[in-house]
Amino acid sequence: MSESTEDVLGTAAQWLAEGETVAIATVVETWGSSPRPPGSRLAVTASGRLAGSVSGGCIEGAVAEAARETMRTGAPQLLDFGISDERAWEVGLACGGRLTVFVEKLA
Repeated sequence: MSESTEDVLGTAAQWLAEGETVAIATVVETWGSSPRPPGSRLAVTASGRLAGSVSGGCIEGAVAEAARETMRTGAPQLLDFGISDERAWEVGLACGGRLTVFVEKLA
């Protein structure tokens, strides 16, 4: 699901032009191990389309769900995820770290 930031924004703009409701999630900060660097983006539509990636595993699903909520309410969200090295394998991640993601609805 990895795409360049430009591709994700272009895809989101296309979906928006097609009449889809779209939200963008952007990695704004990382600490320790993180599968994606700051600036990585995930576009999500109300109909369930996805482009890009902000993480992986359970975090990606949680971000997509938060994006659906943001599309419903219009309220942006700042999400903070963290996991210890000891618990990382339990939730499907290679190692621990922290990740902050900003989610906003496109207009």
